[in-house]
Amino acid sequence: MRRGFSLITAIIFMILVATLGALALSLSNLSAKQTSDLYLREQAELLAQGSTEYALLAISGHDFSANCFNTINATYTDGTTTLFDINISLYYLGNGLPANCSTLTNNLNNIDTNDSNRTVIIDTIISSNPAVSTEPIRIHRRTIQKP
Repeated sequence: MRRGFSLITAIIFMILVATLGALALSLSNLSAKQTSDLYLREQAELLAQGSTEYALLAISGHDFSANCFNTINATYTDGTTTLFDINISLYYLGNGLPANCSTLTNNLNNIDTNDSNRTVIIDTIISSNPAVSTEPIRIHRRTIQKP
C-alpha cells in the first residue's frame, strides 16, 4: 500500500511541476510580446511628434504665392522593412490663401487679425505595418500651429 501511495504522489507532483513550467513559459512569452508592442507604440508616438515638426518646417520654407501643401506622405523604415506609414493632412485658416489650399469650412476663413492669418491645423496619422506587429498601432495627433 505504501509503494502505491508513493507512486501516485510522485505522479501528481510531476504533473504539478510540468503545469507550473508550462505556465511560466507562457507568461514569459507574453511578456516579451508586450514589451515589443510597447516599444513600437512609443516609437510611433515619437514619430508623430517629429512628423508634426517636419510639417511645420516644410510649411515655413514654402512660398505661398503659388500653392499650398495639403498632404505629406512618408514611410519610416529600419533599413529594409517599412515599420510605419506617415500621413499628414494640412488645413489652412486665413485670408488671401491660394485657391488650392484645403480648409475645413469657409466660415473659419474670416480671420480679422493678420497674426492669425495662415494658421494651420495639422492632422498626423501614424499607422504600423501589419507585418511588423501583432497588434495594429495607429496614432492620431492633431495640432493647431502658426508657422
